[in-house]
Amino acid sequence: MRRAELIRAAAAAPLFAAGAAGAQELPTVRVIVPPIDPGSQAFYARDQGFFKKVGLNVEISTQLSGGAVAAAIAGGAADVGQANLTSIATAHERGLPFVAIAGANLFVWQQHQNVLAVAPNSPIKNAKDLIGKTIALPGVKNITEVALDAWLDQRGVAPNSIKAIEMPMSSMAEAVDAGRIDAAEMTYPEIADALEKKQVRVIGYPFEAIAKNFLAGCWFTNVNWAKAHPELVRAYAQAMAMSADWANAHPDLSAKVLERATGVPLNPASPRVKFATTLDPRAMQPVIDASVKYGLLKASFPAIDLIYKA
Repeated sequence: MRRAELIRAAAAAPLFAAGAAGAQELPTVRVIVPPIDPGSQAFYARDQGFFKKVGLNVEISTQLSGGAVAAAIAGGAADVGQANLTSIATAHERGLPFVAIAGANLFVWQQHQNVLAVAPNSPIKNAKDLIGKTIALPGVKNITEVALDAWLDQRGVAPNSIKAIEMPMSSMAEAVDAGRIDAAEMTYPEIADALEKKQVRVIGYPFEAIAKNFLAGCWFTNVNWAKAHPELVRAYAQAMAMSADWANAHPDLSAKVLERATGVPLNPASPRVKFATTLDPRAMQPVIDASVKYGLLKASFPAIDLIYKA
């Protein structure tokens, strides 16, 4: 049986029976997430009762910065976090004890989930027009920078010919519209709101330069915590698979949950993130290889090395 199938099978039965027990009697897992669509599975699992169903009491906190999410996991302030795959891979290369325990957001090219946006009246029309310009990313040295570099490179533009800066997604549309930056790499729900308000115009889809379909993000933890709590890891992975199934089947309902959790208005008809129900190393490998090509990793390695082995 393939490893992805083993992981799915391992999550087939609850580790803890919640029964009539209160949340205070259940083991607690502290989760930290970015308040965006790719990190939204935890909100759905809480809202739909999936955490209680698998016997967990989960405390969710949010953090805009991926670096802050990683620091919380490394320092023990949180047990489980969600991050993009490049960030987890670079941490692995630096020797940080991070391991992936469940799949998060998939990239599906037909949905155009990630966009490169400029102001509606900007003279920028294509990649070559970005030479010498400033582009805001949700995070530098992560998957969004890899995608932008690949998109520019495939259009004959050297990635180092632009200036990339980090900016919270919530600030991007206003900064683009006001001319404080030249372009921004955005995702949902923020891009839907910005397009509706006519603050931005789309000129490209950077993630599609990595591959047509791949696993963009994962749920991860410190390997020492995982070894000390294997039953919690298994239960959390089970809840994420349940949440993925529910969110993929109910984008209209999940939109309402995400809107409540983030405070960002979301059109239920706008494209939504698809979530992985298994942790498949084949879907992870394109991100690792692209991260090597564009200098965020020194050398490639098998994606399965990132996956926690119980």
